[in-house]
Amino acid sequence: MRAALAVPLAAFAAAALLAAAPAPPPPPPSPAPSHGHAVEVTVNANAGLGTVHEAAYGANAAIWDSHMNDPEVARLYKRAHIAAVRYPGGSYADLYHWQTHTAPGGTVAPGTGFDAFMGTLRRAGAQPVVIANYGTGTPEEAAGWVRYANVTKKYGVKYWEVGNELYGNGYYGATWETDDHADKSPAAYARNTLEFVRAMKAADPTIKVGAVLTIPGSWPDGVVAAGDSANWNHTVIPVVAPEIDFFTVHWYPGTSIPDTTGDVVGLLASPPGLAEMLAQVRADVTALGGRDVPLALTEVASNIGRNTHAAGLFAADTYLTALENGVFTVDWFDTHNALEKAGTIDGETDYQDIGFLSLGQCADGVCEPPLNTPFPSYHGIEILGTAARPGDGLVRASSDEPKVAVHAVRQAGGDLAVVMINKDPATAYPVRLRYTGFTPSGRTPVTYTFTRGATAIARAEQGDPYTRTLPPYSVTTMTVPAAKGPKAAPAPGTPTARGDAGGVTVTWPAAAPRVAGYEVYRQVGADAVLLGTTRGTSLTLRELEPGASYTVNVLARDRAGRLSLPSAPVTFTAPTPPDSTCAVRYRVTQGWGRGFTAAVTVTNRGAADMTDWALAFRFPVAGERVSSGSGGTWTSEGQDVRVVPGEQTRTIPAGGSVTLGFVGANEGAYPSPTVFRLNGTVCSTL
Repeated sequence: MRAALAVPLAAFAAAALLAAAPAPPPPPPSPAPSHGHAVEVTVNANAGLGTVHEAAYGANAAIWDSHMNDPEVARLYKRAHIAAVRYPGGSYADLYHWQTHTAPGGTVAPGTGFDAFMGTLRRAGAQPVVIANYGTGTPEEAAGWVRYANVTKKYGVKYWEVGNELYGNGYYGATWETDDHADKSPAAYARNTLEFVRAMKAADPTIKVGAVLTIPGSWPDGVVAAGDSANWNHTVIPVVAPEIDFFTVHWYPGTSIPDTTGDVVGLLASPPGLAEMLAQVRADVTALGGRDVPLALTEVASNIGRNTHAAGLFAADTYLTALENGVFTVDWFDTHNALEKAGTIDGETDYQDIGFLSLGQCADGVCEPPLNTPFPSYHGIEILGTAARPGDGLVRASSDEPKVAVHAVRQAGGDLAVVMINKDPATAYPVRLRYTGFTPSGRTPVTYTFTRGATAIARAEQGDPYTRTLPPYSVTTMTVPAAKGPKAAPAPGTPTARGDAGGVTVTWPAAAPRVAGYEVYRQVGADAVLLGTTRGTSLTLRELEPGASYTVNVLARDRAGRLSLPSAPVTFTAPTPPDSTCAVRYRVTQGWGRGFTAAVTVTNRGAADMTDWALAFRFPVAGERVSSGSGGTWTSEGQDVRVVPGEQTRTIPAGGSVTLGFVGANEGAYPSPTVFRLNGTVCSTL
């Protein structure tokens, strides 16, 4: 987080002079809610999205925060099931020297050293995520920290990162991250990171080390600097993927906050594109690195309505969306930050304090709540612990109302939890729930609700598993007891997929010796479509749609006919025909966060020249579109694009190629199209 350097806590020492300033008045009571139409919610317990990791719920702490080790902070971490805390704090990581507990150019508060931090985590029952100093440090310094932590002190620190946001070191024009290396390019970061990894693992081979990537839609993702052949991600991934244990990304959606009442519902409208952005990063990692390296979202927060109830809804939705899309830890930035400028948004006071606990600061005659008072973002994370704990299985759920987001969890004990987020500030929605692969018992569900204006989560035992009314602007978790019955077979192991001209072969570890067979299902929304069955532990899927994305689970069926829980998912793209009479290469050549340029090369593999041709393709996500093009006439409708040649590209000679280009716009992710049709023929995608 770049803002950490600009707002060290010491700068607010004068806040004590304003201690007598009045607290802001409470928000006016909300009008009686209107009642919306009935919302249909579908939960499919057979469509697995992975297991909740031990470090799933995380936060950031910072050495400039004199309150980071308050006893109350440890208690609040524990209450919210915060299991991972990142240290020493955003951009400060690339200034910090652990041995001397100094950060030249920054502010270091007393009592914030590494051992004190570890004491807080032990009281909280959490584990650290430590950022080694890449910017002004050395591999030897990082290795010394690993040795001290895990050999000398036996802390067992498992997760380490190499630097923070090093793409902000000035190489792309903006400088917020300190980097003393003479070569600040992504290629240099990749080479040097391997030196860090090797030195650190020489001190303790059991640790997991992460490297920095950019997230689509946020600058400088996609930017190719002068003299480089690729952007940050495409340069770093191929070099470090063989030796790295995970990659990290950061995400701060939203724009500046208005000073008067505004509408923050737009912030809550997905969270916007997060699933697609994470999917694009994971696809790049797999394609360029040759394996599915885990992903960590080590900084996330809202830039709109930071201290309003909307941020609580955003936090709950973001954490579960990220965990459902292959992220193993999500870390809020940060525990404490600073009051920036008090204002009103959506009828609520917003201090523009990105922390999830108050520092009790005052400015311009307005004071935050008392020190360590949880903001709504904290409660949005806290309520998730009532539904999903480490070891539980995330499963697919959907809603037919965009303002009602739904997530579901098959708990380790067999019960099912449904998380429902009503993003409408004025409307209560009645919900009807439908279950696949799960049978509720007759016992009353347990619900937890966080509503607008609340300072705590409310618990109730009421109603039935099939209906619920969601208050406006609320997060509701409902745990539905499972019907009693014989225990099903255990889930198969995590599958892998490998494609060739004959199809895609899905392979998985066996579930148990008494399994009668296995079934492979494709996720289609909240539905699961059977693709095939087998008695073995692999299945070749044929007649797939070329270029289509498939997410599949494997389920075991025992001899009594009962289905197991689903395996973890595997996602793959069905191959295009290798022997087609045409081939297309699509390459993004430049990007700037909200736009990109791409080159499309079309090759005629036929025996005769081709004239008056037309090329058609479809963007994978709705946020992509063509703004202008060259080499032909470009038209688009929604995600569908068609181009016909210009005078210079009208003929593609036999065995020859033509290259076209366009300027694209994107809102978040901008994954490459996977299937191209030339005069209706599906081409080989290169």
